[in-house]
This record gives sequence, C-alpha cells and structure tokens, in this order.
Amino acid sequence: MHARPPLSQWYELISSHGVMRLVLTGDYTLVALKNVLAELANELTQHASNDSEVEWDLTNIQQIDSVGISFLWRVWKSQRPTKIKLRPEQEQMLSRLERLKPMVDEKKFGDALWFVVGIGNVAIQFWQHGTDLVALMGRLFLDVLYLLRHPLSIPWREISANIYHAGAQALGITALVGFLIGVVISYLSSKQLQLFGADIFIVNLLGISVIRELGPMLAAILVAGRSGSAMTAQLGVMRVTQELDALSVMGISHSQRLILPKILGLGIAMPLLVAWTSMMALIGGIVAAELQLGLSYQYFLSVLPESVPIANLWLGLGKGVVCGMAIGLIACHFGLKIKPNTESLGIGTTTSVVTAITVVIIIDAIFAVMFSHVGIR
Repeated sequence: MHARPPLSQWYELISSHGVMRLVLTGDYTLVALKNVLAELANELTQHASNDSEVEWDLTNIQQIDSVGISFLWRVWKSQRPTKIKLRPEQEQMLSRLERLKPMVDEKKFGDALWFVVGIGNVAIQFWQHGTDLVALMGRLFLDVLYLLRHPLSIPWREISANIYHAGAQALGITALVGFLIGVVISYLSSKQLQLFGADIFIVNLLGISVIRELGPMLAAILVAGRSGSAMTAQLGVMRVTQELDALSVMGISHSQRLILPKILGLGIAMPLLVAWTSMMALIGGIVAAELQLGLSYQYFLSVLPESVPIANLWLGLGKGVVCGMAIGLIACHFGLKIKPNTESLGIGTTTSVVTAITVVIIIDAIFAVMFSHVGIR
C-alpha cells in the first residue's frame, strides 16, 4: 500500500509582523489530492474559520485543475476570502466559479411545501412561454405588415410547400381515421336509437357530431401529432446544425422564411383537411347506417342538409383555421426554444405535440361555449 503523503506538502502557515499567511504549495489536481482530500479539507477549513483575516497565497501552487479550485471554493464556503493572492489563470478559474448560480437545497423548505415549489416552477415556465409566444406573434405581425408593403418578398414557395406537406400528404391518414370514426359512431348510435324506434335520427346525430365537433377535432389532433412535431423537429435540427445561425449571418429573417410560411400553410390547409375528414366520417357513417338500419345513402344525403344547418359547416371550418394557426405557432415556438443538443430536441418535440393537442382541445371548448346557440335548432 502507498503511504499517505504529509499534509504539509500542500500548505504552509506563516506568521509575519502579526499577519497570518497560508501559503498553498504543491499540486491541487484530482490525481494529487485523491488520497488526502478529506483530511486536507478539514485542516484548511479550520484555518479559514479560526482566523478570518488570514491571507491566502495561491501563487506557489504548481498545478491546479477544476477539481482543485472547486475544492478550495468549498473550503471557503462558496465565498472569496477577503485577502487572497492569485495568478492570472487562477483568477479566471475563480471568477467562473463566482458566476455560477448557487444550488438551492430544496429540503430546507420542508417536505410539506414541495407542492408550493412545484406550482411556482410551473407558473414561472408558463409565464416565460407566454411572453415568448407574445413576442413571436408581435414579430409575425410586423412581418405581415412588411410583406403587405413588399408583395414581391412574399415566400409563396415556402407557403405552398407547407400546404403540400401539412395538407396533401395528410389526406390518407385523416381519411382512414375519419372513415373508421364515422363507422363506429354510426354503429353504436344505431344500436341505441333502435331501442326507441328513432332510427331516422341517426342523420341528425351523425351530421351534427361529425361536422361540428369530431371532424375539426380529429383533423387538428392528427395534424398536431404529424405536422406539428415535424415542424418542431425541423427547426430543432436547424438549431443543432447551426443553420439558423447561418441564416442570421446572411441577413435572412427566421420568421419571414421559416415561421410565417408554416403558420399560413397550416391556416390554409387545416379547413380543407377538416372538410375532407368530415366527409370521410359521414361516408363511414352512411355505410354503417345502411348495413345496420337499412337506411339508403340517397335518404341520408337528402335529409342531411335539412337536419344540419349550414352554420355548423362554417363553424367547423373556422375552428380548423384557428387550430391550424395555433398548432403552427406552438410548433415553431418550441422549435426555436430547442438547444443545440439531441436531448433537448427530443424533449422539445414531445412538449410541442402535447401542448398543441391541449391547446386544440381548449380552443374547441371555447368555440363550444361561444357558439352554443349557433347552428342548433
């Protein structure tokens, strides 16, 4: 076994003219201190606490690394001594430690107040995201004003590309989901309506539920999970690969070329997807009603305009526009918040999808309350 070196190898206490000087010597590195760390920390802490006016001299240290300077910082109780002599490189290392925010020991608040700390953290994050969203919307508003004054600068290609990716490429999945939902609702509703001899009211039930609520909600949730996550990931990858920094260097606005086309593209594509999803859900409901109740599709289509006022269609399309632009705004917001590392990319994409779906449901609830007397006979 290796003998532990004497502690006098790392410091020397000198008294001169009534002034106590603690001269540190040797190497303050992880390799040199690993066998004497606890004992040396106890002795240096005693000297620091017994005489607060002691002068610390670090100029005779041969080598010091981040472990050594952190070790001394703990001895000093995270506070620079009043009297201290440093070399320039040691001053830089100590300054970096001083700029670090001290870690808060949450245990001192007591286990009974943990939920208060949690609520406070959530409130702070909510406030930060809210202010950033407002700032982003303000920037987009200024971009719209600029583009209205300079029509030749409108990014038509980017807008059309986002309409294609978010709208045309989503037709398949929205059609499948809409058709199956229509079949399920029609099949289950017909079972209940048969008990009361109200088979013909399947048209009213299916028409109102699909055109007013389910069509917009299904399309918005699918787009939030499909296109919203893709937009967030795209901006996040551009942050990781420093493409956003390159655009800034070239003087190209992020909001005009990346964010605004995405939001406008979703705002245009969403009502079209809502109409498409609602149509496929109605087709599925017609098929199930004909098989289960024997109602022909001619009767279904002839009664549908009388049973469902046209206001429900406009309400669903308007809901699609609002949800589409909200999904685009949230996706771009979280995409720009991603840090240049892969872990932040995954967390940001997940948070974006969850937030977008939650906001879509909140928007649907607001529309339901505000327009509760519209389109209902």
